[in-house]
Formats: sequence, structure tokens, C-alpha cells
Amino acid sequence: MKPLASRVRVIAHRGASALRPEHTLAAYGQAIADGADFIEPDLVMSRDGAMIARHESELGRTTDVARHRAFASRETERHIDGVAVRGWFSDDFTLAELKTLRVRERFPQWRDTRHDGAYPLVTLEEIIEFVATEAASCGRPIGIIPEIKHGTHFRRLGLPMEDRLLATLAAHPYTRSAPVEIQSFEVGNLKYLRGRLAASGQRNIRLLQLLKGGDCQPYDVVAAGGTLDYARMMAPAGLREIAGYADGIGARTRAVVPLTAAGALAMPTSLVANAHATGLEVYAYTFRPENKWVPRALWQGDDPATFNQAGSIAEIHACLDAGIDGFFTDAPAVGRKALDRGASP
Repeated sequence: MKPLASRVRVIAHRGASALRPEHTLAAYGQAIADGADFIEPDLVMSRDGAMIARHESELGRTTDVARHRAFASRETERHIDGVAVRGWFSDDFTLAELKTLRVRERFPQWRDTRHDGAYPLVTLEEIIEFVATEAASCGRPIGIIPEIKHGTHFRRLGLPMEDRLLATLAAHPYTRSAPVEIQSFEVGNLKYLRGRLAASGQRNIRLLQLLKGGDCQPYDVVAAGGTLDYARMMAPAGLREIAGYADGIGARTRAVVPLTAAGALAMPTSLVANAHATGLEVYAYTFRPENKWVPRALWQGDDPATFNQAGSIAEIHACLDAGIDGFFTDAPAVGRKALDRGASP
């Protein structure tokens, strides 16, 4: 059997976002230095068609846009994926305007804010160039796992992302051969991408179907009036359907290893085994090292902001024991330590 660390992929969730503001070159660089196999840029669109790394199209929570008097009139309310959101939105700004903004920490209550204002927003092209340079410097391939955010929403605005994403990946020598996986919580765009990739013959790009919990539905299904929900997609028949167009699934950690009523780790579900039976890989999301996000029974002390490496490693080990093929973490150094120590006894 191969060593665990050579089989399971450590994915830097928005970069090393426990240490630097998410989706910045600083966060991606820290993640690579800490041993991440993949870095994850979530992608949204600018008004003039640039792909920007942000977790959502609303900018107020993670940038200083509210401090720019010139942009005050652009605060508005939108319905994004069926939810009313108030703020400033990426598609109301050109790339040049977005470049005047600076990033700030998403979770100031629990994480370091000393880097607020230090870093600009970055495009997918800048990320690819940065990763290519870092990969050459460290002598190992570094994968890129972009997520298409709000696919239906941007398509309705006349800013479809799928073909732009494929064209950008094909335009750079690095992403024509390096490991690339495209993620989406929607279904139709992954099926479309599967067809486009089959026609292009590009073999280094894989597809990952992201899954939420309960009776939530992919928004493209909602928009089309469909009834498919994530619970059905995680059932054996649903997994067989996913295997027809995707290479893996991204599932919440609690869908892999649930918790007891006391907040302790319970026995794994059958999800990983069922997915593997269809040929799908399983990536778990998201491991965060602070007490706030670690199962309550694994807390160190009572402060939610405490950086709890041991608790995060224990949680990762539970999912490794369940057989996952990769995992998303805000702290890739912690994820790498979990792998280097092997799965739990």
C-alpha cells in the first residue's frame, strides 16, 4: 500500500485562509509553502468579463469597498441563488475598479486582521501564473481546483463562466498539463463542461460535483423548476448518475462522519463506500483549525478562537479512516501533519 500522504490530496481552501485573507496570492503562497497539493480559487465575474477570485459576488464582507466614496451609490440588494443579499457586487464593477479594492479578513472575531488592506483582488490568470512560478520553484506540480460560483446567476446576466474558464485554462502552458479540477454546486454546467472537455481532448481537467446537505437543491435545478435535491444525489442511484459526468464529489465533513448529540465524532456513513463503488472519488470539506469549527468534544479550552491543531487533526483522521481521497482545509500545514502522522489507529 502506498503511504497515506501520497494518496490523499490536501486542498488549500481559498488558500491558507486560516493565516492570510482568503483568495489572495499571499494565502495561496502560504498554502503552497505549507504543502498543499491543490489551491482553490472560487470564481466570480466582473462587469467586463474578468474572472476574479472571491467566494461570493458580494464584496462588502471581504473587501474595503464600503470605504470607497466613489462606490457608495453601488450598494444595492440582489437575489443571488434565490437569497436576498445587500451589498456591493462584482458584476457592477470593471476589473480596473475591482483592482482598487483591498482584501480584509472574513472572520475578524476569530482570526488575525493584521493583513487587512495589504492585498488586492486577483484574477484567475494571475493565479495561474503565480502557481506556475511556484511549482517551478519548489519542483513539484501544484494543482488548481477552481469553483464556479453562482453559475446560473452569471449566465442570466450575460456573463457565463464555463467557456471563459476553459479558454483561460487552455491559454496557459501550465494549466494545459498540470492537475486541474473544476467544481460546482450546480449540475448542468458540469454536464456541459464534460461535453466540452470530451470534444477538446484535454485530459488533465477533472470535474467535481459539490454537494450540500438535507433537502437543499442545486440552484440550476431550482431555476428550472426541478425536484432533484442533494439528498437524492448522495443516495446510491444519485451517485451513479453523477459518475456519468463527474470524476468525484465534494461532500460536507458531517456527510462523511456525523456527530453524536454530545458533539463527538460518530461512526462514518456509507457515503464514501457508495461513491467509490461507482468510481467516484470523495473530497471532504471544510476542516478549519479553530475551536469554533472543530467538534465540541475535541475543543481545547473554551475560547472559540483557539487554534486547535490536535482537534483538527483528530477530525481529519476520522474522515481519512472513512476512506476519503482528499480534503479541503483552511490550514494546509495542519492537513499535511495529519497525513504525515497517518490515519488514526
